[in-house]
Amino acid sequence: MSAVNFRIKQLIELAEQALNTAQVNFEAGDFRATVNRSYYAIFYTSSAMLLTIGEERRKHSGVINAFRNHFVKPGLIEAEYSHIYGEILATREDADYAIEIPINADAAELALDQARRFVQRMSEYLVERGFWDETTE
Repeated sequence: MSAVNFRIKQLIELAEQALNTAQVNFEAGDFRATVNRSYYAIFYTSSAMLLTIGEERRKHSGVINAFRNHFVKPGLIEAEYSHIYGEILATREDADYAIEIPINADAAELALDQARRFVQRMSEYLVERGFWDETTE
């Protein structure tokens, strides 16, 4: 396994762990944490996508912008995933920084469901392009 593929595998594993933690948080009624972990599942997966083109970004704005420019604009990934990313980023910022804004079960469940869809779609892309194999340990 190449170094890039190994790093992609690590990021996808982090994304899956974030989704699992988001589910536990949701079941415990911690909706802010659910949104946070859902967002990070998307962030990690998008970072893995960027590695496929030799790019790495540290800032949240850099990752979303590069994801949109390199995958959504050229039509490699459907625009709906750009919208999902942006919506969950905004909800995560509210959940983490705007304590006066309530985060209810519906918002948390939507974030978790959308994050699952996002991770699934990007994982399919990575498998199709030979960057990641779900069966590889």
